[in-house]
Amino acid sequence: MRLDGIPLWDGTEPRGPVDLTWEPDRITGLSPARPRGDDLCVIPGLVDTHVHLVGYAGAGSADFATWPLVTNRDEQVLHGAAHAQRAMRHGVTTVRDLAGDEAQIALRRAFDAGILPGPRVQVHGVVGMTAGHNDLFVPPASPQRKPTADGPDECRKLVRIWARAGMDGIKITTSGGVLSIGDKNIWRNYTREEIRAIVDEAHALGMLVASHAHSEDGIRIAVEEGVDSIEHGTLMTRDLAETLAARRTPVAPTLLINEAIAEGRVPVTEEARAKAAELVTRRDVLLAEAVRLGVRFVLGTDANGHHVQFGDQLAEVVYMTRVLGMDAGAALRAATSDAADAIGMPVGRIAPGLGADLVVLRGRPWERIEDLAVDNIVAVVSRGHVVAGRLPRPELP
Repeated sequence: MRLDGIPLWDGTEPRGPVDLTWEPDRITGLSPARPRGDDLCVIPGLVDTHVHLVGYAGAGSADFATWPLVTNRDEQVLHGAAHAQRAMRHGVTTVRDLAGDEAQIALRRAFDAGILPGPRVQVHGVVGMTAGHNDLFVPPASPQRKPTADGPDECRKLVRIWARAGMDGIKITTSGGVLSIGDKNIWRNYTREEIRAIVDEAHALGMLVASHAHSEDGIRIAVEEGVDSIEHGTLMTRDLAETLAARRTPVAPTLLINEAIAEGRVPVTEEARAKAAELVTRRDVLLAEAVRLGVRFVLGTDANGHHVQFGDQLAEVVYMTRVLGMDAGAALRAATSDAADAIGMPVGRIAPGLGADLVVLRGRPWERIEDLAVDNIVAVVSRGHVVAGRLPRPELP
């Protein structure tokens, strides 16, 4: 397959008009070309480093807390597939699920095998403590709880169980959270000894460790114990930003979800709204300073189908320029090449030999980030196949 004479932004910089060829699933050719006479361009498929595929995907809404408790796993997998495919059709061709289990692993395998069309998927299993952020999504009286681990030895064992299940990585929580029931952002999750055991075991098994952390102490502990990415990073102080910048540790700021919760634009409890509002009032100044200090922000939305929809990723990238003060090119890199590098995937760039994930758009989003909009999508190519829209026809000479 091919595109002729279309302006390319390759994941790091604009390259001008090119002739681009690929065969599933590999880009085979890239060469300068005579420009087309329209306003189309091509960019890499986006990479969302923080999603939760298994959530309600139907029309209308469902209760975030009770839906997982009243829906069987077979049905949940179908909702997860719908979310993944919706993200793909909206230009997000790689996602990383940060609270996965066998359901998301099954989706990954089905997409990789071509049984269903779908994006590239990474899956991280959660290693969380009893009464920690991950454990507090379930009402106290319910027996349907995710696995927990307490003490360094149990933590190592749960890492090994997730590795045996086929996980790509591990997620931990080093602070409390917003949507978890009865939780506080400032609560410590895990001791240093437990975190150290998790990170050591995961790294020994070749898995990255992502850490949910809102509070200053939660971010500090995660950084000092050697995690590979920070999720949220909301109350990042100047000294932490300098350390993260020096280490090039990626941070996924999940901007839209926290603001939507804080403003009550999505169905949440008053407890969750108050916690989010407290974070958001301090967030913008801290994270904008972190950008100036060189922190490596990447696209991560926390999309779950309840509070952020799959397809909202493009709006998150635009919002990163407004809240963080990034220019258009930096925001696009955060959503493509930087995000891909952060999770170790050979995508996020358009170059010979890499996977054929790309989006054809109207406009020039590296100059006007507002052009990065769902309505401007002309075609999406995932794993070398057109999965949304149509490729533009060659212009007549």
